[in-house]
Amino acid sequence: MKQIVLVLFLWASLHAMPQSLAECREAAVAHYPLVKQYGLIEQTTALTVENLAKQWLPQVTATAQATLQSDVAKLPDALTQLMRQNGYQTKGLKKDQYKIGVDVVQTVIDGHRIGAGKEVASLQGQVQAAQTDVELYELHQRVNQLYFAGLLLDEQLALVDDRIKLLASSENKLQSMLKHGTAAQSDFNSVKAERIAAQQQRTDVTTQRATVVRMLALLCGIEISQLQKPPVPDMPDTNLRPELRLFDTQLRLADAQERALDAQLKPTVSLFAQGFYGYPGYNMFHDMKHYNLSLGGLVGARVAWNIGALYTRRNDKAKLQLQRDATLNARDVFLFNNRLQLTEQEQDIVRYRALLADDDQIIELRTQVRKAAESKLAHGIIDVNDLVKEINAENTARIQRSLHEMEMLRKMYDRNNTVNH
Repeated sequence: MKQIVLVLFLWASLHAMPQSLAECREAAVAHYPLVKQYGLIEQTTALTVENLAKQWLPQVTATAQATLQSDVAKLPDALTQLMRQNGYQTKGLKKDQYKIGVDVVQTVIDGHRIGAGKEVASLQGQVQAAQTDVELYELHQRVNQLYFAGLLLDEQLALVDDRIKLLASSENKLQSMLKHGTAAQSDFNSVKAERIAAQQQRTDVTTQRATVVRMLALLCGIEISQLQKPPVPDMPDTNLRPELRLFDTQLRLADAQERALDAQLKPTVSLFAQGFYGYPGYNMFHDMKHYNLSLGGLVGARVAWNIGALYTRRNDKAKLQLQRDATLNARDVFLFNNRLQLTEQEQDIVRYRALLADDDQIIELRTQVRKAAESKLAHGIIDVNDLVKEINAENTARIQRSLHEMEMLRKMYDRNNTVNH
């Protein structure tokens, strides 16, 4: 029984461990239905390449035909007459002919057609995978937004709790003063109302946090109880966005397609064998006298050079160049917009650094003023409203600092996403 309790305790402890931003992003990618596309692309590409490789296997064709011809090969009339005089009767070939056969062709030299086709199929799969990477990029942004929204609500919740503690402390002091007749009932009621309002605010923030965390959990496919404040990230300079990998792969695909186009102009060499059973056979003189089905066959080598690709070659190469130009233009547009976005994010980070420096000074001053107000209230110099005003001002300053800090962190991680997926 103790062992079971220990296991349950350890499981609960692990289950309650805070999830980091990196863990949530990895979980979101693994949970997102689109990730299954990678496996489908890989399997499709493998099947296509395998089918292309099988073109090296012997190609077997089975045929069966029956024909009725308008005319057939005949011996000259003089030769036929001479043979009849010598006692040889020739009936000639029949106009109805039949044949069942098998043709076997083995490619020996394909002009790199198969290799080029395999390269194109492989790069097409890589292009599809890179397009999936681009689509998943948006998922990282969504996780970032929800994660930092949850962290900000955590900070607000902690600050509301601090405000509640300060108000509760002042409320207790006023209650004691009220008993001794040194404070008015209205002062006590005013602080108590502020504390209840702060608790009401806490309920609202708690509900908002539960909603954000629930959305994040659904997006990531894991249970999330606590969020872990991420460290300040490094700021990489190398741009590793998936869009750039997509553009590079598309350019490599265009090059492979051009090589496949060149391969279409190269001659091919193959060995072949034909076998058939039918009428007439290769010995036509024999078949002119006998109407019997017979076996026949032949083997040989063939060199083929199809120059039909020359007719469209110029246009095909022009289309590939236009495809390259479109890809290069899309990359230039992406880099231009990316630089604009990066500049904006870096300026925001600089702005938030300056705001945080001011926030620290404001909080320090507001804390001193609030402590002085508590002392003044105890000595009857100020009323409760002045103290509540200073408590709220200090709490507002701390909320502003938390907001600026979380926004700066979010901008830093967004900046990393802008250049490095």
